[in-house]
Amino acid sequence: MEMPEFIEARRPRWQQLESLLDKAEGRGLRALELEEARSLGKLYRAVSSDLLWVRARSGSADVSEYLNDLVGRAYAITYPGQRPRFSDVWGFVARGFPALLRQEWRMYAASVLLFLAGAGFGYLGMLVDPDAAPYLVPEQHLELDPVQRAADEAKGEGMSVQQQAAFSSFLFTHNIEVAFFAFALGITVGVGTALMLFLNGLMLGALAQVYTAKGIAGWFWAWILPHGIPEITAICIAGAAGFVIARGQVAPRGLPRGLALRQEAVRAVKLLFGTLVLFVLAGLIEGTVSQIHPPKLSVAFKVSFALTVGLGVYAYLGSDWMRGARRSEAESGGAH
Repeated sequence: MEMPEFIEARRPRWQQLESLLDKAEGRGLRALELEEARSLGKLYRAVSSDLLWVRARSGSADVSEYLNDLVGRAYAITYPGQRPRFSDVWGFVARGFPALLRQEWRMYAASVLLFLAGAGFGYLGMLVDPDAAPYLVPEQHLELDPVQRAADEAKGEGMSVQQQAAFSSFLFTHNIEVAFFAFALGITVGVGTALMLFLNGLMLGALAQVYTAKGIAGWFWAWILPHGIPEITAICIAGAAGFVIARGQVAPRGLPRGLALRQEAVRAVKLLFGTLVLFVLAGLIEGTVSQIHPPKLSVAFKVSFALTVGLGVYAYLGSDWMRGARRSEAESGGAH
């Protein structure tokens, strides 16, 4: 049997299993009728055989991944009780997440470019028309005089420790919300995700120009970059996750649109989960180093610290790629 014929013949039982799994996962196994429970077991075994058939013939990667997802879900329902182990979570954080991001680097690059485009637009907008501040600058910064703020911080008359903690907590929560919105708006065929990334970049660019116009660009970047590098990276990865969802809608790659969307959603959720590590890192820095201003910590020190953090973040995210590159080089050397 040829692959297209096989898929057409087996698709009804795949969809039947998927429907039963949706019902069991949403309402529990007790929601299944006796006959449905029996069918679930039979279909689980049948689809497992289909998966082996596809793999043995090096079939479509999309079909193989879809069946693998169905079999995995059916196994979890049929043999419950296995809780995620710390080693599994650590394995994903240490290796799985960087590897997944490497596979979706195009989506990540698109997110970064949209964010940077927004930042550039915001900066130029304020440069050309400073009166546009109410539309471009974040509301909480409209009444702040950057020079006065820097002077107050230098004299130790800035925010109290309690105010700093509250402000950092607000920013941390706000940026996680931004990331989740960027992810969830992928369902708008990616349009909402693109707008969210562009608008957040726009506000950063506009604020950067306000501080630059006052002659304290160094002070601004020393404040933003230490926590901003991991934070903006996490937001852009969440945006990439939104675009992965959008891909399932516009490019199902031969699968029914609903099945493609489910398949891409699994990848997208994994990407979003991986950003939590970066947000925790950003939160720790935001509540400490970012809020200690010159002369207690110099601009040079804080920018150097930010660059070190950035190198560490991208060394971590690129670790799987680097291991793969070294492996390919070794194999190439061995061939000679």
